[in-house]
Amino acid sequence: MSTGPAAEELYREAIERLGDCRMVTHLARARLVYGEWLRREGRRKDARAQLRTAHELLSGMGAEGFAERAARELRATGEQPRKRTVQPADALTAHELLIARLVAGGATSKEAGAQLFLSPRTIDAHLRNIFRKLGLTSRRQLRNLRLP
Repeated sequence: MSTGPAAEELYREAIERLGDCRMVTHLARARLVYGEWLRREGRRKDARAQLRTAHELLSGMGAEGFAERAARELRATGEQPRKRTVQPADALTAHELLIARLVAGGATSKEAGAQLFLSPRTIDAHLRNIFRKLGLTSRRQLRNLRLP
């Protein structure tokens, strides 16, 4: 509800505080709103830096609506947003990604199942889907992948 230098100080404080915690979604949105404000203030160069970071964060976490909003704002400043590169893990569901991370970290099917309250057979079924989607044939290959 503030304007001018007082508003900017509040935006910066919000970004600083959110940067110190694990609430990345809120940090990305704070950068988006700050970037929008900077653009409306006519500070296109400053706006680009905030909007570019917001777009990368929001795209990376799959928040497509907010990512598109950041992309629109970036275009309004005269910059074209980068296209998100497709990662192999993008084909996985959230549940499959969680299982893949556990197994890539060295967990057995039994250990992963215990953590997720699933049977080892269910974990193995998910692993078959994961391997098929990623074109893998072994757990060792899964360990070598960079999973988000």
